[in-house]
Amino acid sequence: FFSWLMLRLSLPYLALKPGIDFLKSKTEVYHLDAWRVGFYLHVFSSVLVLIAGATQFSGLILHRFPSLHRCMGWTYVIVLLFFSGPGAVVMAFYANGGLPAQASFVLLSLLWYVFTIGAFVSALKKKWVVHARFMLRSYALTFSAVTLRLLVYLFVSSRWTDARPQEIYITVAWLSWVPNLIMAEVLIGIGVVDRQLKRKV
Repeated sequence: FFSWLMLRLSLPYLALKPGIDFLKSKTEVYHLDAWRVGFYLHVFSSVLVLIAGATQFSGLILHRFPSLHRCMGWTYVIVLLFFSGPGAVVMAFYANGGLPAQASFVLLSLLWYVFTIGAFVSALKKKWVVHARFMLRSYALTFSAVTLRLLVYLFVSSRWTDARPQEIYITVAWLSWVPNLIMAEVLIGIGVVDRQLKRKV
């Protein structure tokens, strides 16, 4: 469902023109080739990363259709590391909200890479529990694309805050992924990942 929403939000950008939705706030950097390429790479590939990643947590796919699990896993890793990830890194250095928000998104991008590479390497070594744990952490950060937009909507539409836009964006920059990662660690800590690997469907 959220992948579908992200797809709908991404479709207007197919026009490849400035001044569309989020791009209205990026007029100062839209002319930069590196930023513009990074933005479009990230926006158009992130939907595929969301979908491919979600399949990795299906017990049905894991146990009954292992080839599909592997195929979608390869898709997730390749698209993230070579398309969506690089775009995110470039965008992070120009994030709205100044240095605090930029620091958040740079750290997010680096951890996204670390956890995804960890998932990939551990899969190659057939260390499935380690692989699953790294994958959950990676996808928790992937899902920050969704939580960020939900939080922006809640902050903007709420009447109980009079915070300035910059303050809101800094807050959202950190809340979009830190709670996600904490939740992933909680799920790992209580053994949810380990049980999913053992469960037969």
